[in-house]
Amino acid sequence: MTDPVPGPAIEFRPPVPAIPADHPSFLRFLSAARTNALQIWPAAAYEEPALVHRSLGRTRVLMNAAEGIARVLLDNPANYRRSPASIRILRPIVGNGLLLSEGEAWRHQRRTIAPALAPRMLPVLSRHIADSATRAAARLGSALGAPVDLLRVMQELALDVAGRSMFSLETADHQAAMRGLLTHYAEKLARPHLLDMILPPHLTSPRDLARRRFSTEWMGLIERMMAPRLAEPEAAVPRDLFDLLRAARDPETGAAFDRAALRDQTATMIAAGHETTGVTLFWALYLLANAPGAQDWVAAEVAEADLSPEAVGTTLPLLVRTRSVVQEALRLYPAAATLIRQAVGPDEVAGVRIPKGALVFISPWVLHRHAALWRQPHDFVADRFLGAAPERFAYLPFGAGPRVCVGAQFALAEATIILAAMIQAFTVRMADARPVLPVSVVTTQPDAAPGFFLAPRTASAPRHARPDR
Repeated sequence: MTDPVPGPAIEFRPPVPAIPADHPSFLRFLSAARTNALQIWPAAAYEEPALVHRSLGRTRVLMNAAEGIARVLLDNPANYRRSPASIRILRPIVGNGLLLSEGEAWRHQRRTIAPALAPRMLPVLSRHIADSATRAAARLGSALGAPVDLLRVMQELALDVAGRSMFSLETADHQAAMRGLLTHYAEKLARPHLLDMILPPHLTSPRDLARRRFSTEWMGLIERMMAPRLAEPEAAVPRDLFDLLRAARDPETGAAFDRAALRDQTATMIAAGHETTGVTLFWALYLLANAPGAQDWVAAEVAEADLSPEAVGTTLPLLVRTRSVVQEALRLYPAAATLIRQAVGPDEVAGVRIPKGALVFISPWVLHRHAALWRQPHDFVADRFLGAAPERFAYLPFGAGPRVCVGAQFALAEATIILAAMIQAFTVRMADARPVLPVSVVTTQPDAAPGFFLAPRTASAPRHARPDR
């Protein structure tokens, strides 16, 4: 294990999609929202504290100023609700779980769930992560030689972690069904359509009907996975997230989750958690494959690290270099590239007048590359997060305020443990030199899944040169 010393020289500036010179027209904006939301913001967005654009009677505000973000997410969140389009898209896959609930229902869910995902529970859950990571590395190690699709591998691994962490079970019996449904939803139903944006919430579109059919099938699968556990008595000692959620009680009312609530929380954690972690791991490996000095820097930290299920809870806090790379991957490729809120009533935010009905955008993609907030904002800096903490509200991979992602610590731990296991086992390099561009529709994905070459990492294997700063 190693001390948190400065990392290697900056080696890589990841390619990004073209940035428009000016605000796109309304139709171009809608097109970009459907195909790649990273291209809806002009160059000024990466330099100004706020941008206001009005077209066809609609007001759109991009907020970068810390005091403005605090106003929307922390100080006055009741005035800023999710947009109808985002609710239409997310409701079929997460139900009435924590992600979309409002008011007292949300407060009850948040109070009840938060203790189950507290940092003190990480040792229980980390064992499942380590077990899945060890098995995945063994499978990869037995099939080397040809290019590997690490996007698919990491998504399947994250789904396996979700199943083990939630139900302490092998996901082989359910993974094909889960992956098939989730892939179908992401490719066919999750992209925003024009009708999603213009129809009032109470009107149903043909795509909404397809989403309802999907929801029936998806929630039915979650129910079947829950059924054997609900038939058992509650565990005296929690084995996994399901035990924790089943035993959780609202600290104010003493109320537990009923069956429908357990189903919706389980669906939320599996759907939201596996997709974001899988793509974050892909980007972290992509960055290290293109920065061999940084890869060796991480490899030196994890070379002797005990990542066994029994020891990983003790090892995790020592993986500071690995965690810094994960955090930098989340900076350069935030899974949720844009947070959208609709103003319930008029407001003033950081000197900007917000009319009723305006859409307020807070974009981690823009914030994380903002010239006023970051040094070398477009470069991969492996040790960036070993230094001073970022400015408040400059780094929002998990959101902020009362609705900050309740599973943020678990997600960060999961990505750190798996990345450590992969770099401990393999040297990773790109199979070709074609640039990989990020595309954001629901999560920030690569425009195409590139191939990677993996080689066993042994003491005698050739090492990358490590340039000094």
